Amino acid sequence: MEKDEIIKTVRDGLECMVGVGKTLVLNEEDRKTIAQLEEKADQMTLMGLGRGDNKGVKTVLQRDVIIPFQTTMDYKWPCGPNVVLMHDEKVVGEDIDDADKIKSLEQSSDSLVIGNIVIYDKSVLTSLNSKSEPLVVVLPPKPCNEIEELPHVCNATLASPSPPTDEYLKERMGLESEHGTGSFLLGFDIECECE
Repeated sequence: MEKDEIIKTVRDGLECMVGVGKTLVLNEEDRKTIAQLEEKADQMTLMGLGRGDNKGVKTVLQRDVIIPFQTTMDYKWPCGPNVVLMHDEKVVGEDIDDADKIKSLEQSSDSLVIGNIVIYDKSVLTSLNSKSEPLVVVLPPKPCNEIEELPHVCNATLASPSPPTDEYLKERMGLESEHGTGSFLLGFDIECECE
């Protein structure tokens, strides 16, 4: 199967998913721009908690093909966690989509719950100072099983872009920034040795 046919099959597969709108295939110039935008975003303080590390986008940028796609409120995010808080190489918090688990953690005197983000030991926050390592807000890569199952596709990976990259992608796709819409990145390899 030709590369263009594989890419078309992947785009068709994406566009059939609930909550997915427009798609686009990125070029080398886009890769460089996104890498620069993400590098700047990693240096900014995220959610007031610490610096960022978008491992998802970094992973996607390693793939043969990158396809950003528009999402609506109907898009079902990959299973969590989608945000992981790290300190000194240890997981100290994450986002949780289980309301019961969040409620039980709210009752704990050790943990701090901010929306759906849980810091398991809030003493980590009080120990932070100018000399200590900052919290690192990691956005991990996520698998994309629906695309991984397509022929000639492997290492299908999803990533949530930073706000500046999201704006760039929407501009490249010719989309307005509307409430309830976002973007995701899909990266995949063609004909690799994973089988």
